[in-house]
Amino acid sequence: MIPHIQESEKMMKFHGTTILAVRHNGKVAVAGDGQVTLNNSVVKHSAKKVRRIYNDKIIVGFAGATADALHLSEKLENKLERYNGNLIRSAVELARDWRTDKYLRRLEAMMIAVDETQTFLISGNGDVIEPDEGVMAIGSGGVAAHAAAVALLKQAEIIGFDARKIVEEAMKIAASVCVFTNDVVSIEEFR
Repeated sequence: MIPHIQESEKMMKFHGTTILAVRHNGKVAVAGDGQVTLNNSVVKHSAKKVRRIYNDKIIVGFAGATADALHLSEKLENKLERYNGNLIRSAVELARDWRTDKYLRRLEAMMIAVDETQTFLISGNGDVIEPDEGVMAIGSGGVAAHAAAVALLKQAEIIGFDARKIVEEAMKIAASVCVFTNDVVSIEEFR
């Protein structure tokens, strides 16, 4: 085949994002960058990857295939309705279904879900993980955002940062080192 035809037949792939959740002094903030890439191009700068569900009582942030992540968000909301807003029970049930269901296990996404007291990473491997330090991050810039947030959290009392300020600054750092993360950030928080 002619090289340019081969390239056009390849599946276009969206990837890259950064989601960060920080819990500090009884408050939690969840941030997501806005960049959407398609192969080697940035196709959107201001996507909203963090949103509120279940009557605004739960904040979710997702990384991965957008349609898959939105489907999982809807599934989590259905579980929350079934279990009267119990986030841990809903997260465990979603992770179990995600891992065992023939259709769901093909979905390519990860999710962070928080309420006023709990933070969880939910994955298709059946994982429901609560962070030790009050910081959880996923996506291509997740490692940089996590490291920056932990460092800022350790100095938060000295520098006067709350949860929102920590996620703002950590996301700036992630955007400066990850080419799939930008500095157009959306933040949701519980105060």
